[in-house]
Amino acid sequence: MNLKGKTAIVTGGGRDIGRACVMALAEAGANVAINYFASSAGAESAVEEIKAKGGKAFALQGDMTSQEDVTALVDKTVAEFGGIDIVMPITGGLVARKKVAEITPEFWQNVFDLNVTSAFLITQSALPHMRPGGAIVNMASQAGRDGGGPGAMAYATSKGAVMTMTRGMAKELAPDIRVNALCPGMIDTDFHNTFTKPEVREHVAGVTPLKREGSSEEVANLAVFLASEQSAYMTGACVDINGGLFFS
Repeated sequence: MNLKGKTAIVTGGGRDIGRACVMALAEAGANVAINYFASSAGAESAVEEIKAKGGKAFALQGDMTSQEDVTALVDKTVAEFGGIDIVMPITGGLVARKKVAEITPEFWQNVFDLNVTSAFLITQSALPHMRPGGAIVNMASQAGRDGGGPGAMAYATSKGAVMTMTRGMAKELAPDIRVNALCPGMIDTDFHNTFTKPEVREHVAGVTPLKREGSSEEVANLAVFLASEQSAYMTGACVDINGGLFFS
């Protein structure tokens, strides 16, 4: 895949799937603007690795639920690289496992802001600077299809909203900009290190047809495909990547 001359923004690009997307985009030749919230070490080391190979990248700390921080990221990207071709809103997370009776309005809003509002804000802010032929690749989840695991209803609902937002944007922004989303299953990331018990992960891997968890790099490879001209006739798709655990 050749993205030479293209410019990409990746939010949540300091670790796991986000960082893997950053590196895969750079490997394909893209300039990369990296947002991170707390993962400064991962973001800064990605910039160093990219520049050492002759690529172009920068990292900027920011809260993607803040319009001010989102605007700063977009403005710096345009100032550095002249325009935007690809947006990958990877920012998101479970926050905490809570049953329905335990969810407060504040928690609900926090989950939606983190997973949905952040993706909307970066896309809306980037659009005036996106060139025809651009692509947006959202990060949904298998949870958005199957409702998620125990205590993940709020997260699953927010990821379902990302899927619907993807479809709506795909219709509105065509034909100039394509919009697709990924729906990862069990991927070996800090997400599951934090929120999923080891025995549950082992069980899920065991019942997955491919008999393992996926990797961040495998998700990133698919994300870059959706950002490239090799997927030029795809828009509005929410693409599963789960080792065969769930068929949609």
